[in-house]
Amino acid sequence: MQLLTLMVVLLLLTTFGYRLGRSRALASASGNPRLLHSLPSYHGYYVALWCGLPALFVIIGWLMLEPAILHGTVMSALPADLQSLPEERLALVYNEVRNVARHGHVPSNAAVGEAAQHYTSLRSTMFFSVAVASLAVAVAALAFAHRRIHTNLRARNRVEAAVKVFLVAASTVAIFTTIGIVLSLLFESLRFFQTVSLFDFLFGTQWSPQMAIRADQVGSSGAFGAVPLFAGTLLISGIAMLVAVPLGLLSAIYMSEYAAPKFRSVVKPLLEVLAGIPTVVYGFFAALTVAPFIRDMGAHVGLSVASESALAAGLVMGIMIIPFVSSLSDDVITAVPQSLREGSYGLGATKSETIRQVVIPAALPGIVGGVLLAASRAIGETMIVVMAAGLAANLTANPLEAVTTVTTQIVTLLVGDQEFDSPKTLAAFALGLVLFTVTLALNVVALHIVNKYREKYD
Repeated sequence: MQLLTLMVVLLLLTTFGYRLGRSRALASASGNPRLLHSLPSYHGYYVALWCGLPALFVIIGWLMLEPAILHGTVMSALPADLQSLPEERLALVYNEVRNVARHGHVPSNAAVGEAAQHYTSLRSTMFFSVAVASLAVAVAALAFAHRRIHTNLRARNRVEAAVKVFLVAASTVAIFTTIGIVLSLLFESLRFFQTVSLFDFLFGTQWSPQMAIRADQVGSSGAFGAVPLFAGTLLISGIAMLVAVPLGLLSAIYMSEYAAPKFRSVVKPLLEVLAGIPTVVYGFFAALTVAPFIRDMGAHVGLSVASESALAAGLVMGIMIIPFVSSLSDDVITAVPQSLREGSYGLGATKSETIRQVVIPAALPGIVGGVLLAASRAIGETMIVVMAAGLAANLTANPLEAVTTVTTQIVTLLVGDQEFDSPKTLAAFALGLVLFTVTLALNVVALHIVNKYREKYD
């Protein structure tokens, strides 16, 4: 709450700097903006940046250094008998001190209570010092920027340079985050493949990652053949795409080409509501309604349907991802130039022929993008699979049987307290790496298809 208050005060001060810089620019130009190199608003942004950024850097630096300073100061003030404890016990003591200081828990002994009081007072003192320092820096920077305002100041260039630096920094963070994710998957997967053969993992047909306690137990080394997981993922995703792509694409064509504006304005938001429903709600719907319905219908025609089936999960997942295909395809089809349609009509083509031979080829890249987004959403779904398809790693192509997927097994392997030296836990990283590789390959193939078959217009 204190940090939020400080940020609000800093925001108000920055807003004041913007207005002050804008007014100073107009005053220096005697009220005639044409005499300025940049618009008055850029002068305001220039002063606001000088006011806000240095103070923000002070606060960020404090947030980064505060934990280490608090830890070192509090631990050095502990009694000698506590400081002599092993590192693991000291970490538990410090966690207790923080819990007592922040949440008011009852301390286990007097030393912990005194350390908690020291922690609270030190933290308050540090925050007050940082608040005063950041506000002082903001006021000083505001005064400095205010004095630099004059008619020839290239405020627009400097503001745009600052914005460019921010955009480059944001892009760099995104790039390094992606690289970090890939490297973390790669290194942990290499540790897994030092224990389990890559061939056995990719082509094995038995998946049982549970490690036995005794060496004489059956399957004591575990079975890490991931083919049943890949098959289950493809089966459920395939069923979902068979539901979502036709319904989504046809609904997009109808709403963009045939529907009245009033009908479109009502139906499209209703359709997009499906994307906002939590996946656990879809899971309940699949487990309590769709799966029993499929099982009862199968019993009527003499089929044996499992209580948890790939068909139930795939159907509900397909309903969930319809908006990803429909909304994106609708926007792309609507964006096709009207002149293309009019040219097709002028050549004697009907409306349906124009849609098939002109509109759809022109919108193909966007449609493929929507389908890829839907496929990625289907491959990465977990909750519906857990509740409607089960956890059984069955190698089957029968949609009426229970199967599992890669993402479901990743969650299962990493639930609870795990040791990351065990092949059981490291298998989750190997599954993630394979899933990442397959998704990347699908994107490359889709990009090639789009570049080869899309229509290009001058």
